[in-house]
Amino acid sequence: MFPFAPYVVKSLWRHRARTILTVSGTAVALLVFCFIGSVQKGLLALTEDQEAGRTLIVFQENRFCPQSSKLPQDYASTIAKLPGVTDVVPIKVFTNNCRASLDSIVFQGLPAEKLKQWRELSLQSGDWGSFEGQDDAALVGQAVAGRRNLAAGDKFTIGDVSVVVKGIFASSVAAEDNLVFTHLDFLQRTRGVNEAGTVTQLEVHLADNADPEAVAAKIDAEFHSGPVATTTRTKGMFQADTVSDLAELIGFVHWLGYACVGLVLSLVATTTVMAVQDRIKEHAVLQTLGVRPLGVFRLVIAESLLLTVIGGVLGVVGSMAFLYSTGLSVAAEGVTIAFRPSWDLAGQGILIAFVVGLIAGLAPGWQAAQSQIVAALRHG
Repeated sequence: MFPFAPYVVKSLWRHRARTILTVSGTAVALLVFCFIGSVQKGLLALTEDQEAGRTLIVFQENRFCPQSSKLPQDYASTIAKLPGVTDVVPIKVFTNNCRASLDSIVFQGLPAEKLKQWRELSLQSGDWGSFEGQDDAALVGQAVAGRRNLAAGDKFTIGDVSVVVKGIFASSVAAEDNLVFTHLDFLQRTRGVNEAGTVTQLEVHLADNADPEAVAAKIDAEFHSGPVATTTRTKGMFQADTVSDLAELIGFVHWLGYACVGLVLSLVATTTVMAVQDRIKEHAVLQTLGVRPLGVFRLVIAESLLLTVIGGVLGVVGSMAFLYSTGLSVAAEGVTIAFRPSWDLAGQGILIAFVVGLIAGLAPGWQAAQSQIVAALRHG
């Protein structure tokens, strides 16, 4: 098949408009497939992370949007005394939009020492000292910084919250690249409302031998008759419940990815059939020159594979480049799902393009290989 590579390329280029349209269609379909796959990977990473199963989130009972949850901060000291609890992190959350949005800005206010202890952040610019020494300082995730064109030293304002960017960070958790971290007391006193002493949620870290469900039940029982009742879930369950509507939508869109694969199969198969019909006499001549039917079959398969692989590579590379450069995410009620491009996803996309090209060329290739030389030469 390799000695006939120039022939395959020239055959496709002869009908360049058809070839370009087929490659473009394949590229767009694989681009959409990779986009959908990146969202699914982001959702999976958010809800099934091992650490998310060992951490509890305490939220005000029957509250959903972060702005509506107001827990007494001193609940943290009570929870810290329970068996199996190693640490409690008070967190104040502010978001500019509780509804699902591709450009939600989520602020999390934490004590600086807790932020440094429980978040794996790598500063790309700025320094911790500047952040710790200024009340309205903020550390901005690289995805937010990229979308908003922010750099260390800039002033950033969303609604009534104004902060000074003291660092840009990258996190080991993709969703955290879409957060803005501030000091807890700053976020409690901003927006013209003094909410000192209250937090949005409490993040409870457990010992390795602790039972998350048992500890969660003890926490809720402890505050059942208190001034503010609580609902406690593992971090993974909390995030899954928060984005449940989005998860259902993403699950439905999953079928769109399969539809894209089917579209590529139909598109390339149609193009290959048309190419075979156009070259019936050529294939007959090749057989008279000694090319066996299996060789003709391989030529058709090669054309089909070349179309899908070129289109697939273009679509996968385009989607990966766009996702890496934009840091897209979708957020709802303060929880962010990051679009997660990966080498695994890219490899999966190219493999699908290869398999689809192979399948799409089988029927046209068989048709070309089985044609009778005399009848083919008389065709047209």
